[in-house]
Amino acid sequence: MSKFRVLELCKQKGITQKDLAEKIGMTPVGLAKAANGNPTFETLEKIADGLGVTVPELFAPQPTNTITCPHCGAVLEIREKE
Repeated sequence: MSKFRVLELCKQKGITQKDLAEKIGMTPVGLAKAANGNPTFETLEKIADGLGVTVPELFAPQPTNTITCPHCGAVLEIREKE
């Protein structure tokens, strides 16, 4: 499972990951590596902009903005840095 919801958001927006990659000036392989790796904040912003969402939405669905830790079960709120 990727660290954030690129595939899920692409499906919601009716585009493929390949379409998103082209839209934001990345290769499909580069996008896949970013989705499964440790992308820079600039890359996250680029992906979020391409999908029309905020960076926190890449990680946690709206409106709750929360994810559950798979290790301890804690509910974590994801929000933008103030």
